[in-house]
Amino acid sequence: MAENEKQAVQVKKEKKEKKSDKKPGFFARAGKWFRDMKSELKKVQWPTRKQTINNTLIVIACVIVVGVFIGLFDLVAQQAIRLLLGR
Repeated sequence: MAENEKQAVQVKKEKKEKKSDKKPGFFARAGKWFRDMKSELKKVQWPTRKQTINNTLIVIACVIVVGVFIGLFDLVAQQAIRLLLGR
């Protein structure tokens, strides 16, 4: 009988522990998320101003080149359709 009482006491302790293991509230989780994000952003190696300007110019040049190719293809396709339709 003593063993059953010990087991019953142990089960009650486990139930109390489970109740106290509730997940933290919204604000606690949001605060932890922001702290984690801040620590991760400190690890990032940000580009220099010169690198940023250089990369921006490369992107702008590529956009212009691709735009010209798409425009030329559009003109060629338009003329081909006009020839096929006889207009």
